[in-house]
Amino acid sequence: MNDKAPIQVAGALGRALIVDDHPLFCDALSMTLRAGVGIETVETAGTLEEALSRLEAGPLPDVILLDLNLPDVNGLDGLVRLTKQCPQTPVVIVSSMAEPRVIRCAIRVGAAGFVPKHSTRETFSKAFTVIAGGEVYAPEAALAEADPNMPMSPREDALIRLSHLTRQQARILQLICEGQMNKQIAYELSIAETTVKAHVTAIMRKLGVQSRTQAVLIAQEANFNSLLPED
Repeated sequence: MNDKAPIQVAGALGRALIVDDHPLFCDALSMTLRAGVGIETVETAGTLEEALSRLEAGPLPDVILLDLNLPDVNGLDGLVRLTKQCPQTPVVIVSSMAEPRVIRCAIRVGAAGFVPKHSTRETFSKAFTVIAGGEVYAPEAALAEADPNMPMSPREDALIRLSHLTRQQARILQLICEGQMNKQIAYELSIAETTVKAHVTAIMRKLGVQSRTQAVLIAQEANFNSLLPED
């Protein structure tokens, strides 16, 4: 179950950001969100970097709709970066990559929902009703087809583990990967060394590892540095 806050989709304050590089699809999805969901303000971004820049500048949308295939990022990397940038903003995947394994992994990484691109307006309306109620939406048929016994790839496993880190913890893990010790990290981030130690302990617990070296290996498996926004 996703622990993100329910989406506020009704009324004049409803705001959505679509991250997709297909203008015609963005236009159609914008109309669906306005007419079928009740979101009045819909903005679009054609790349992940453009979306991250808009989110940094504000105001934050109530919901982000993300394609998994963008010019500057592919797969679940974009989802991880968006959830790190805006941890309280639900991200809904809207993609043609709707294989059961992809849907299951997206939900586990942190998506608030998954709606295949070919879905009807009624499906979008149903999905947002579910998500607005604090639940995660995904096509029942797709989840039923997903084999729970199918092992995840090492990269999928690493992405899921890393998705549990807060943005501060992700930054500290990045510095650990650069070879910095706790004292150096404390100086770099202007925080107490005891705070760094507490974060390192939490990082290892969330990643399910016993040492900094193991944490670095997981970060390398997911190509972690490429997931982090530039300072």
